[in-house]
Amino acid sequence: MSAAGLPLTLSGHPLGALIVDAALLVSVAEAAALAVARRGDLLATLLAGLGLLAAVRLALAGAAWPWLALALLAALAAHLWDMARRWR
Repeated sequence: MSAAGLPLTLSGHPLGALIVDAALLVSVAEAAALAVARRGDLLATLLAGLGLLAAVRLALAGAAWPWLALALLAALAAHLWDMARRWR
């Protein structure tokens, strides 16, 4: 607990999962807007972030470790795709 009596971790915060859900929703809306604007050059970066946000959300929900590993692997794959695309 902080000096103000508030939890210092997201998992201890009563709105912790909702904060991550809001970030996921904004990111999905951003991906849709990028697809409409045909800005595919930013899509890989956004997908990597979505994978990380999904892993955080799964951890907050108490999901089994294979689901967290899958989300992290998806984030890694998107990151590697983004890096390979940038280095061309």
